[in-house]
Amino acid sequence: MTMQAEQIHVYGIVQGVGFRPTVWHLAQRFNLTGSVSNDGDGVVINVQGLKGSIDSFVQTLIDEKPILSRVDNIKRLQQNTVETPNGFEIVDSISSHVHTGITADAATCNACIDEILDPNNRRYHYPFTNCTHCGPRLSIISAIPYDRSHTSMAEFTLCNDCRQEYNAPYDRRFHAQPNACNSCGPQLYLIDDSGKKLSTIDVIGSAVDYLNSQAIVAIKGIGGFHLAVNACDDVAVKKLRQRKSRVRKPFALMAKDTAMIERYCYINDQERALLTSPAAPIVLLKKRDDGDLATSVAPGQNQLGFMLPYSPLHHLLMNVLEQPLVLTSGNVAHEPQTISNDDALSKLAGIADYFLLHNRDIVNRVDDSILRLMADEPQFLRRGRGYAPQSLILADGFNNAAPVLAMGGELKNTFCLLKDGYAIVSQHMGDLENYHTYQDYQHNIDLYRSLFQHKPEHIAIDAHPEYMSTKAGYELAHQQNLAIHTIQHHHAHVAACLADNVYPLNAPPVIGVVLDGLGFGDDGTLWGGEFLLADYKQSRRLAHFKSVALLGGNLAMKQPWRNSFAHLVSCLGWDTLEQQYNELDLVGKFVQKPVVTLNAMLTTQFNCPLASSAGRLFDAVAAAIGICFDRIEYEGQAAIELEACIDNKAWLDSETTAYPFSLNDDVLDPTPMWISLLDDLIHSIDISLISARFHRGLSRAVQQLATKLAEQHCIKTIALSGGVFQNKTLFEDVKNNLQQQGFIVLCHRNVPANDGGLALGQAVITASRNMRDSQCV
Repeated sequence: MTMQAEQIHVYGIVQGVGFRPTVWHLAQRFNLTGSVSNDGDGVVINVQGLKGSIDSFVQTLIDEKPILSRVDNIKRLQQNTVETPNGFEIVDSISSHVHTGITADAATCNACIDEILDPNNRRYHYPFTNCTHCGPRLSIISAIPYDRSHTSMAEFTLCNDCRQEYNAPYDRRFHAQPNACNSCGPQLYLIDDSGKKLSTIDVIGSAVDYLNSQAIVAIKGIGGFHLAVNACDDVAVKKLRQRKSRVRKPFALMAKDTAMIERYCYINDQERALLTSPAAPIVLLKKRDDGDLATSVAPGQNQLGFMLPYSPLHHLLMNVLEQPLVLTSGNVAHEPQTISNDDALSKLAGIADYFLLHNRDIVNRVDDSILRLMADEPQFLRRGRGYAPQSLILADGFNNAAPVLAMGGELKNTFCLLKDGYAIVSQHMGDLENYHTYQDYQHNIDLYRSLFQHKPEHIAIDAHPEYMSTKAGYELAHQQNLAIHTIQHHHAHVAACLADNVYPLNAPPVIGVVLDGLGFGDDGTLWGGEFLLADYKQSRRLAHFKSVALLGGNLAMKQPWRNSFAHLVSCLGWDTLEQQYNELDLVGKFVQKPVVTLNAMLTTQFNCPLASSAGRLFDAVAAAIGICFDRIEYEGQAAIELEACIDNKAWLDSETTAYPFSLNDDVLDPTPMWISLLDDLIHSIDISLISARFHRGLSRAVQQLATKLAEQHCIKTIALSGGVFQNKTLFEDVKNNLQQQGFIVLCHRNVPANDGGLALGQAVITASRNMRDSQCV
């Protein structure tokens, strides 16, 4: 029954999430005295009481930690002296260098939902209700420490009731920086397309009335604006497509609850858990055939992207709507999501009929996250709201690395800060070729460096000299006299996958299979279907897809027929096509093109760089069977619709009729596949079966080549990365079959397989090389 004193350090995501009040409550439960405070590393608890009580306190803290927290490590130090303070208190933070971070924006918790729907609660129908367990974080912060004065809530002075909550350790709003109510907080209002503020007592009710009458309503959310229409009204959805110039790209949807989603999609337990999590991402779900959604919501798709309400405003809207909403990014074509009221009224004026606005500024743009369940594991297609900027724990040893800033790629850009054994990957920003996106990129780099007090000693860039991120890296390195490191694109993909799996720093190399669109190769050519022998430090190309010309350069990425033509001419020759397959519609379409000029371009390699691209192979096959022949309206459309046309029967039938590929000197050659595909076109085989045979055949070829290389190099671990592996059919077949052969298969967990994960790979490669070089000195 002896008394004991300890100082307990808790590391992880433990600030701004209600961790100190949780400690306070548990200290009362276990009759402990002492104090709790924040410092630069996390939370410091000075506690005394019976040893058994302290042990129980620590275990219960782990078991009952706040929902938004993450405990990475706990260090307990026994104190020599035992004082006898009265009670347990929360004390002011200890100033020191910051090693913790800012929490991601979080969906409204159940307690806050209950309040906004309770007529007897003072926050009834208040659309900005939040507490320490939910609400905006990254989207409203401008500087550290995370205090109200450094957020867009600074202009709203707490009323007496809210201040009392804010200062009470027993209250779930203790130090909730965005805390507010209808008396002291932000307000909601409606504006029409002429800029006139509408006089209405029930703002939410009026917005719902407009949505039910085919209007397009721009809604200011947590991390940006959305454009909303009734998802069951085809006229409204088509109007949105026409005004936004978004011809076929599928729209995201919001439903009131999972019961509403189940009217349109199948949901399993894992998908339900993702939808209802504090992150509340968009989840891609298998579409039912009997739903009554507008057909123009997701043309050419067999899946729908649904999310649930994640702010009080969304809950209040959806609570009175009988149908789902289309909730798509509020932007004009190719620009980032709008975040300010003035920009929305200006840029969305020709799109939205009404604007549902409020007077709390969005400081930082944060797009919705998108996930898809693949091989029974969630895979990111886009990482943003709800997840960024949550740090990723790296393998042991990276804590010794000097700080690195990795600049990422050109498309689907993110950047990464590496520091103290953690990687902080930014939210998705998009394509840097757009000026406004590039501005957002620069803003976010400055913001993250400030928030995380990150002073890089090394800059990591992609090898492609024309990427805007590469140029920005060179400029920053020159300005601040920092070392710069060029990282090969596909090595970065593999390394990101290793880091994503906390693969040991000095473990043996893996076979990295990277299937994507394009990346600058070690030999100066364009790569995209690669088999690498790689670890964190280095990689070597072992095999690759056959290199085929990008007919017309960048045009080949927008006009799939160019890839079909180039592939078929490369594999079979134009004379063979014209003589043996002239009865095909495909060849007839080619004949209508300037064939003489095209063949001359291929022969002279004029504007026809060679590329071993898996992505362009998918485009070529899609166009050959009539999918997106002339052009694509959004990146990946041809491959997405090619996969979507596979039905269960076709997939089963392809088991014995998969298309063959050949392997010549470690080059995966699609020539036999093309011969079989053309034969199927001659015999008018259904495109669902053709697509299934292609997917199955390619999967087997990838498996066979990966297996061969793994056996040659005595390797048991294979890493899968690259945007093509976001194809569920291909990914699951490759992964499952390789596992059945006894291989350890690594795939992405916390960052996308596409270029949204590149920065993580760049960072860990740079860090590991620096540590190796310093050890050699």
